[in-house]
Amino acid sequence: MRFPGLAPFTLLLVSLRDLSDDIPQAYDCLRRSFYGTYGERRAFIVDRACLESSFSLSQLGTAVGLHEEDVGTLVWVGREPVDPSLVKTSFESELDRLLEDLRRSETGTYLQHLAPDSQVALGASYAHPGHHLEVLHRAHDGALLSVTNLTLRSLDSQLPPYWRASVFPASPLPLVPIPPHARKRLRDALAEIRFDHVVASIVNGISVHHLEQDIRYLTGEDDSSDIRTRHSFSADAPRAAEWLKSQFEETGARCELKHFQDGFAPNVICKLPGAEETTETLVLGAHYDDRGSFGEVRAPGANDDGSGTGALLGIARAIARRGVVFEANVILCAFAGEEQGLVGSRAYARELREQGANITLMIQADMLAYRAPGEQLQMGLSDPKLLGTPELTQILENVSSIYSPELAVGYIPYYGGSDHQSFHEQGFPAAQVFERAGFPKDPMYHSSGDRSDREGYDFYQIKSIAKVELATILHVADYHLEGGDESLGE
Repeated sequence: MRFPGLAPFTLLLVSLRDLSDDIPQAYDCLRRSFYGTYGERRAFIVDRACLESSFSLSQLGTAVGLHEEDVGTLVWVGREPVDPSLVKTSFESELDRLLEDLRRSETGTYLQHLAPDSQVALGASYAHPGHHLEVLHRAHDGALLSVTNLTLRSLDSQLPPYWRASVFPASPLPLVPIPPHARKRLRDALAEIRFDHVVASIVNGISVHHLEQDIRYLTGEDDSSDIRTRHSFSADAPRAAEWLKSQFEETGARCELKHFQDGFAPNVICKLPGAEETTETLVLGAHYDDRGSFGEVRAPGANDDGSGTGALLGIARAIARRGVVFEANVILCAFAGEEQGLVGSRAYARELREQGANITLMIQADMLAYRAPGEQLQMGLSDPKLLGTPELTQILENVSSIYSPELAVGYIPYYGGSDHQSFHEQGFPAAQVFERAGFPKDPMYHSSGDRSDREGYDFYQIKSIAKVELATILHVADYHLEGGDESLGE
């Protein structure tokens, strides 16, 4: 990976708790040096002039010295926060095993043992010929690696359960604070939210029957489905994208498949134009790509994130059934590449920023379905102290108490790291909804056992959270009703 003019240069890893989005003037050069959020830290690659511009900058986080001639493609690999009951082996032993497998893959011996249709990345890297795997930094929850082309192509198939690999972008990302006028727009909307019987009737029209049908088709549990996996690099994922596009279009949305990088399945972007001539836009997102067990081709992804994707379809069907026409524009996004480091959403959020889009809010639904034995229905919200917009999370909490009072609501006790992060980084108000106010507890997380026909998979919890999403955009965007197709309901 080349950074012209930055040799030698330094990578700074800074805790999310130690540096807010509103970077102090003394650290202004960091705004031009941001390379993403990895685990609980932001990454900045800075030159000597930036590093020496402030006495305290080098003390802000962990500094990793890099030299251009030694660096291939930079990748952060880490174990995501999960409930302790799911962890069977230590982080250190899993990382050591992963590094051993990756070093074997450099020789090609590992790839010889992979099944012909295993989930292997097709994308190219920026690594220079002759580079070898290097561990540049180890932390308590992950490691920064420099990898070769061959290692990158096999990396995704070798990750242990609950682990994620995120490739650093080839150029800096913006780090844009949420502008004051955007926060004010949400505060004004929050002050006006009250129970509305029409909104209640619309959101109650989300059909559990259709949620079950849609999710079972996406997972391949439906005998009529030819989808075995929705892994971003698989041949099945583009078929899943085409199917999603057709289903959204049946509800009246205007959809397109947006390709963002070679080797990846496309994003599915569906628009519901507003009745008014306005640039104001609200975004609901989920990711339709998934992961299975190590060495397995089958990847149903019923919870991660068939549940969020199914909720999007359920919302679209409820909108069409009642003939809802929003006053502002609404975009429904099914992203690919989330499991490889938010690749699809990062590309789309960047495109929206370059277009000067007027995004009022973005809500990401990721993993809505699992309810552990003995736990009540829940909804977790991204903690805005770590990542997200406090005004939006407050709207979601208030709306839940009005339209889905059966949900116990609380913050997710970690940074989140789903596609809302891509929008947050671009300065758009964003938040995530999740299945519990705690760490992930689904024993089939990132497993080929992630099916909908199992204990703990709760379609009614999906509906309750989807009601919150839909009620939020009904209140914030405003709407009127036209004649709808009653056949879309139950």
